[in-house]
Amino acid sequence: MLLFSVNPSGFAQLNLVSFEQIDSLQNIEKRKVVIFIHTDWCQFCHAMKNTTFKNENIIKELNDNFYFIDLNGGEERTITFNEATFKFKSTGNNSGIHELALQLGTVNKQLNYPVLCVLNSDNEIIFQDNNYIKPKEFKIILEKLKE
Repeated sequence: MLLFSVNPSGFAQLNLVSFEQIDSLQNIEKRKVVIFIHTDWCQFCHAMKNTTFKNENIIKELNDNFYFIDLNGGEERTITFNEATFKFKSTGNNSGIHELALQLGTVNKQLNYPVLCVLNSDNEIIFQDNNYIKPKEFKIILEKLKE
């Protein structure tokens, strides 16, 4: 007899959505949108991916109550979101930044990674933080955002 079920990968998976999906998802169920803005070269971003976003309680909270978007600040594809088009802007040889990362991740006129940005169901920024956030701290933030 099987007493419990196990995810084939052995752990809970974070449900990712794209910016292009948000409008239709909001029509089905209104939720706040949590956006994790990061880069490939940011050590704190990698640390947050490997701790905070692998925490089973965080994964469950995000999957049950929010839409979650993972945005690489160096993303080169064009993204359409909130009736606007955002593109990658080159800043030199093999470097640049995505306009949407700038739009959502700029805090006090600076973009420092990692950035956690939360939008309400009308795509308005209601929370921004540009620090490494530990699972325990993130759980408190998510609880407050649910209110």
